[in-house]
Amino acid sequence: MNSPVTLSRRLFLIRSAQAGAGLTLGVALNAGAADGYTGATGKAVDDELAANAFVTLKPDNTVIITSKHMEMGQGTFTGMATIAAEELDADWSRVETVSAPSDSDTYKNLIIGMQLTGGSTSIANSWTQMREAGAAVRQMLLAAAAKQWQVPVGELTTDANQVIHGPSGRKATYGELSTAAAAMPLPDKVTLKDPKDFKLVGKQFLPRKDVGKTDGSATFTQDVRWPGMLTAVVAHPPVFGGTVKSVNADRARAMPGVKAVLEVPSGVAVLADTFWQALQARKALDIVWDEGEQADFSTAALLAQYRELAGKPGLEARNDGDAAKVLAESEQVIDAEFAFPYLAHAAMEPMNCVIQRTDKGADLWFGSQGPAWDQVNVAKVFGIKPEDVNINILYAGGSFGRRATADGNYVTEAAHIARAYGQSVPIKLVWTREDDNTEGHYRPMYVHRIRAALDEAGNVTAWHQNVVGQSIRGLDENTVDRTSVEGAANLPYAIPNIRVDSHNTVSPVAPHWWRSVGSTHSAFAVETFVDELAHAAGKDPVEFRMALLRDHPRHRAVLQLAAEKAGWGKPLPEGHFHGIAVHESFSSYVAQVAEVAQNPDGKFRIVKITCAVDCGVAVNPDVIKAQMAGGIGYGLSPLMFSEITVEKGRVQEANFDRYRVLRMNEMPAIDVHIVPSGEAPTGVGEPGTPVGPPAVANAIFAATGKRIRQLPATEFFA
Repeated sequence: MNSPVTLSRRLFLIRSAQAGAGLTLGVALNAGAADGYTGATGKAVDDELAANAFVTLKPDNTVIITSKHMEMGQGTFTGMATIAAEELDADWSRVETVSAPSDSDTYKNLIIGMQLTGGSTSIANSWTQMREAGAAVRQMLLAAAAKQWQVPVGELTTDANQVIHGPSGRKATYGELSTAAAAMPLPDKVTLKDPKDFKLVGKQFLPRKDVGKTDGSATFTQDVRWPGMLTAVVAHPPVFGGTVKSVNADRARAMPGVKAVLEVPSGVAVLADTFWQALQARKALDIVWDEGEQADFSTAALLAQYRELAGKPGLEARNDGDAAKVLAESEQVIDAEFAFPYLAHAAMEPMNCVIQRTDKGADLWFGSQGPAWDQVNVAKVFGIKPEDVNINILYAGGSFGRRATADGNYVTEAAHIARAYGQSVPIKLVWTREDDNTEGHYRPMYVHRIRAALDEAGNVTAWHQNVVGQSIRGLDENTVDRTSVEGAANLPYAIPNIRVDSHNTVSPVAPHWWRSVGSTHSAFAVETFVDELAHAAGKDPVEFRMALLRDHPRHRAVLQLAAEKAGWGKPLPEGHFHGIAVHESFSSYVAQVAEVAQNPDGKFRIVKITCAVDCGVAVNPDVIKAQMAGGIGYGLSPLMFSEITVEKGRVQEANFDRYRVLRMNEMPAIDVHIVPSGEAPTGVGEPGTPVGPPAVANAIFAATGKRIRQLPATEFFA
């Protein structure tokens, strides 16, 4: 049996002032009680405060789970509901999930410290919190039934939205007990289930709770329609760092539906009744741009600078032993350089936001990934308090990090437009694909140089890795940005002498986190280079890694599972080849085996990816498999096609005709295997992305004897 546990975060009960309104329980961080519950009592409040909660029971027996993490296709709504409903013994068919409002005090990410969805932390930071929320409501329901029926609590059980008295056979639904439960004192301790008793967590085929995406009833920002709403588009400078020198808007203002043309800090905004009208008017603007100092900027020149820096000492990110000495004294030294381009996020739904200035502040409707940031940035524009900025968080059509911007970016732009227009009407800012692809906020360009030494027995005795790229966090040249070196500075391989250097660079292009952040480039550099070392040592790539991972059992477990399930070492059809890679990111461990086939023209197709993942407790196995598959597909695009290049300050890949992404017919078969685990859940949104590309590259080496040093490797793919 599980013993009761003290609530680790303050639970607060919200009771309705109106009879029959049901019970709502919220969970909030109590800054003064991180190590234990300090006591709380419920109080009657008005209905509108009921949104500040995680679990709501309605008299009609519906269970509402409020998710503090936005849903952008990653399955968070399903995960949050599963965790709370498990401890509540809820009927899954009666569970609904809604998005939390913008309220960082109540809905903060307990790992990051503010309301933000990112870093593959949603399930990890909510696991205990949501379990306790569900368990507390269940105990209050039991207490209410025991009082009504005058029976001991110990004689009561719960199942599928019902409280059951075994001896008498009496039953009551949660909805019937909700009002009485709201009168019960909040428990200071809750008993969490033994995992062996889970009915929802870890079970396959739970219908997802982000409903309406297949029948069109789901609400995305583009679906928002308010009376009197205007649509805004913005003409941005064609060159990074450019500004408006002059603008003639006479033709645009005279066009049908156009309400205003406004200069804002980011460019020139056009407001019209419809998107099409605004877009056509933007084309009619006569703008003279001051291209500034970046008119000659090019990524080709930047890459040359990076290659030069990669040969120079940088900031110390890791230093074990004396790698320089061992490399200098070794007879067999392998040296390789890897180059990675800028990458756009290319989310299915480009950036957009609906904003309306009100007497109290501002209301917004959009898929906000970082409400805490967005509130602050909008408040600065209007000169109001962040708490007076109300964000209604909607579904987002993908993000991959793009919608989490510390400076607000497009959200701040929307606020500037609303302020400049000066009228209290809803304004929908819409970015086109070209706007999004050319504006910046890219995964930075990087260059890695790695040197390693092998002794006569084929053991790796030294490793020196130099990483060159922009700091996503805006750190100066004297500070190591851990996001630049993650996956390298925490190299898991047992090598006695390791040195990792870092160079923070400056560029007019805005750097931004991109799905799996530093691991997007470090995993490729590390895992293709380790493969190269294995072949130089005359050893099997799996056995070579297993030996070097002797101190990392979770790495070894996924590596062994992926190799076993893929049939590593067994004969393949003629013209087919295997490659393997393993990597840890966001505290999850992933190994993948890629099977490629060479076409008669010498090009390759990726036939299959076999994936093994250890992400702790598998809350929703189907979601995990979907996230691994989606992450794999997302990661293959920059291996095969995707890159952002700049010539004379201008981005060359404005839309999908030049910014190629993986197409449906190019997606390989995906076979995902989850390692059973009792460890706390970790992330799955990002860890699948960085492992596929090096596995494929290693398979191509097995076929051709050629190593891929620069991405995208378009020469190998049709």
